[in-house]
Order: sequence, then C-alpha cells, then structure tokens
Amino acid sequence: MRSTILTRTRRWLGASALALMVGVGGVSTAFVMTGQAANAQVQNAAQIVVPQASVQQGFADLVEAVKPAVVSILVEAQAPNESVQRGGRNFEFNFPDLPEDHPFRDFFDQFGQEGPRGPGGRGGEARPRQFMAAGSGFITSADGYVVTNNHVVEDATKVTVIFDDGSEHIAEVVGTDERTDLAVLKIEGEDLPFVTFESDDEPSRVGDWVVAVGNPFGLGGTVTVGVISGAGRDIGGSNYGDFLQIDAAVNTGNSGGPAFNTNGEVVGVNTAIYSPNGGNVGIAFAIPARTVKQIVDQLVTNGTVTRGYLGVSIQDVSKDIADSVGLPTPSGAIVREPTADGPAVAAGIESGDIILKVDGEDISDALDLSRTIGSKSPDSTVELTLWRDGAETTVSVKLQVLDETAAAPEQPAEPTPPEAIPEAATSLGMTVVPNGDGSGGLLIQSVEEDTPAAQRGLATGDVILEVDNTPVASAAEFDQALAGVEGKGLSTVLLKVSRNGDVQFIGLPIEE
Repeated sequence: MRSTILTRTRRWLGASALALMVGVGGVSTAFVMTGQAANAQVQNAAQIVVPQASVQQGFADLVEAVKPAVVSILVEAQAPNESVQRGGRNFEFNFPDLPEDHPFRDFFDQFGQEGPRGPGGRGGEARPRQFMAAGSGFITSADGYVVTNNHVVEDATKVTVIFDDGSEHIAEVVGTDERTDLAVLKIEGEDLPFVTFESDDEPSRVGDWVVAVGNPFGLGGTVTVGVISGAGRDIGGSNYGDFLQIDAAVNTGNSGGPAFNTNGEVVGVNTAIYSPNGGNVGIAFAIPARTVKQIVDQLVTNGTVTRGYLGVSIQDVSKDIADSVGLPTPSGAIVREPTADGPAVAAGIESGDIILKVDGEDISDALDLSRTIGSKSPDSTVELTLWRDGAETTVSVKLQVLDETAAAPEQPAEPTPPEAIPEAATSLGMTVVPNGDGSGGLLIQSVEEDTPAAQRGLATGDVILEVDNTPVASAAEFDQALAGVEGKGLSTVLLKVSRNGDVQFIGLPIEE
C-alpha cells in the first residue's frame, strides 16, 4: 500500500504550539510538543529550549532598500568558433535550438544573442564570433565598485552594468580571482547606492533567512527567499571549497548576485547550483561574506590576489591514519611530501607530520589547511602545531607567495612489475617484493580479495615507500617495521604508498 505523510501545524494562544506528523498506511506516527503540554509530559529528560523566533511579515521593505544596489551584468565576449552554445557560456544560458519561425524564438533571443552567421547559415565556415551572456552583481561603494563572479566576466570584451531603473554604465574589470570565482568591476559615478557585508563577529548561521536578488534568465530584479541550509560545503570542481548552501531559488543568470540577511547585509555571493536538469532544485551555493571581503579588498587595492604558500602536498587524516599514529581523533592534514626548497622544508616539516593547528586555530582537514594558509599574507610567519612521533610539537614557518600559475610536476611513468625477484614477503593480505626500478620501496605484486588492504584501495603495482614513517626496501625491513608497530601496541600501521608518482598515506589494520 502506498504510504502518505501529512504535516499539520497549528498555532495556539500564548507560546504553545503543536506539530504533528500523521502516518498513513503503516507509516509510524511521530509528534513534537512545546509549551505547557509538552512540559507536563517530559520528565527526567534533557529538554531542548529553543528561543522564540521573531515573526517575519515579509521582506518588501528590505527588498525596496537593497534593490537599487543590485545590478545586472551584460557581457559581450568572443567565442573561438561556432561550437559555442546559444546565449554564450553554458553556465549562463543553454536555450533550446528553436526554428526561426518558432513563436518562442523572439523570447529566448532577448537573453541570448548569436553573432552573425556565415553565408551558409549553421553550415558556414567556423569563425570567431561575438556572443552575449548575463549575470548579476552588486555595488559595494559609493564611487562604483561592483562585485560579481569571475565566470560571468571571464574573457569579456565589453561589460555593461544595468541598474534596476534601466540605466546603463560601461564597466572596467578591475581584477578577477579564479580560485574563489570572484571579480570586481568599476563604473563611473558618485553617491551611488551600495550595500555592505555582514560582520565577521556575528556571521549568519544555518537556518537563518536569506534573500537573493538577481538577474535569472535576464529577468533583472528578481527576488527569492530561503534559508541557509548548510555551511562549509565543498563542491566538486572547486579548488576553494567553503560555500554556504542556500535554498533560495537561484537560477541561470543569478551568478554573482548577492544573498542578504534580514538586516540587508550581504552574507554571500551566489555562484553555483546543484541540478540534475539545469533548473533550480533548492540547492545553491554562495561564497561567504568573510571570503568575499578579503578577496575584494585585494582586488580593489592591487588588481590581483596573493596567497600564502606553505609548500606541502597534503591529504585528510582518516580514522585508520589517526589510529596508526596514536592520534586521539582523526583531524588535521597529513603531509605527504614537503616541496623541495619550500618554506615547510626550511622549517623542518617532514613527510608524515600531521598539521593540527595554524596559529592556535584547529585544522579539520586538508581543505581547511589550504584555505587557512591561503588566507595568510605572503612573507608572514605562522606557528604550526604538528603531531609527530606520538606527541604534539610546534614549528614556525615563514610563508612564501603562492604561484597560481605554476605547472604541476610531471608524474613519472607507472612502475613495471619485475618478472621475478626473490625475497617476497606476504603479510596483511599483500605480497611485496623489492622495487626493481631502482627508486626504492617495496612493489606490491598481488593483493588478496576481501582483505583490509583491498578494501582500502591498495593494488598491484603500488609501491610501499615507508612503514610507520620508516623507509623500507626489503622484506626483512618490512617485517621489522611491522613488528615495531605491534610493539607500540597499535592495531593499525601507517603506510606511505606511491601510485604513478602520486604519494598518499593509508592506515591499514593489522590482521591477527
């Protein structure tokens, strides 16, 4: 039988309220009661007391106040050839390919303009052409600085800022930052309406109201309302990874627009949506105000963004890794390798160190460390709290400037397993032999199915470089290192493993 869940709410006189979830067709019934009725029934329990939320009668006054500072961004850019989708970048427009005489063709063409076609129409010679795209933005100063997304103005040949009253201003791109997807524009003007960011001392929280104003599908001045659904979100494809999740409707064209709190302060810049079909499904992501302020200040002052550079490759600390080094809780970021001639090497940081804190602030994972170091000024000195040899220690590191354009180091070719090498060792569900390519370590010849080694992704061809932070190059050294781990009373061993030149740590339980 199909089940149905009904939700009813009713407001009683005074502070009492009753919320019921009624189960039909076998669905369990649940209820939450507050007020005197609930108090009478709750005994010997730790009752949660929730502050009374203020009743919000609407957002019209807020919207009327902030709308003059919210602008539409019209971008002209040059596409390399005819392969570009109608309407410009696929992050802003993806309109249907309608026939010339289709009744809706004129409507869609308002928002996405194709450049001139060749003599043969779509079959003409491919050539560069102009296209138009649109986004949103907001003014942050009386003299005309405008914040938007980098992807809105990327590769633009002309940027026009359109006010809510329809007036237009040609804008100059002051600076962009691809890592956070932010950009700052400048228009001429005095005493322009502008909005401010929320305070770092009292940031918005999950559950707070947000009001998004922007230019979805070219429909400028559109208002949507929701709440902050989550914070600290890491979305795929981003090298920044600290987004607010909101459920206010955000669609194509909202990119770069502001999300306001109920005080009319900017809490974030809308930048991405999660959608299986290209439309709004209630999951949107905004860059938090604290980050926007830092980036905007640098772009306005310098036109570019500089970040601190520590010089380490890192990964998250799993529970297995924490267990293997005696760390009470899995937190921080473990150093795979310090970069040669980098600040970390100069400060004595080693492979296998776990960075727990930066200047006394806890580090939750590798992404948190990257963000924290990136927010520090180059040439500044930071104090790192490390976990090394089963205890905490501190080191001071003078940061350098992160080179955003530095090419990734070339990865060496995948090692070829030797045909036959003696002195094989079988342990922990693996058979290992000395690595025959001369680079050191132990080559995994085989991994047994349904073992902890297989479950944690170890595979034939991987090279074990270290066991418990001790280099190994022979079966005897492998067995000796394992015996040392057991002698410490640990049930998990830390392996440093290389695959195609990419080094990572794996915590592997020791089978009895």
